[in-house]
Amino acid sequence: MSTFPDRGDKKQVEEGLGFTPKFDSDGLMPAMAIDATTKEPLMLAYMNAESLQLTLEKGEAVYWSRSRQEIWHKGATSGHVQKIQEIRTDCDQDAIILYVEQIGAGACHTGRSGCFYRKINAASGEMSFVEDGKAFDPESVYGKA
Repeated sequence: MSTFPDRGDKKQVEEGLGFTPKFDSDGLMPAMAIDATTKEPLMLAYMNAESLQLTLEKGEAVYWSRSRQEIWHKGATSGHVQKIQEIRTDCDQDAIILYVEQIGAGACHTGRSGCFYRKINAASGEMSFVEDGKAFDPESVYGKA
């Protein structure tokens, strides 16, 4: 059972001030974490109603891990917590952006500051790195690379 109010009609969803998130058929919605200061994208994850409610209550990002099928409080293992500065939703309230203060060395499990560390050349389809090196050693933080 959702802790969020009923969505109402299209006008209420798109023009009203009531937060009535829409989750997909798996009960999830995409959540994009962006550094509140630099505006750089950090990561894309998913939230279910429980993780979204926990995020609102804690003031820190809490996601749903699709691979582990469990609630994932970002930073619980690594210490690299995401403190919420602002949350935005799109017009039909089925996606959110989290502007966060990234505490710790980085947001990505690969050891980088964020998960979007490569860019794709549209003409060739080849990728290149947009940042040099890693912000932390994932082996020492997670026990795996």
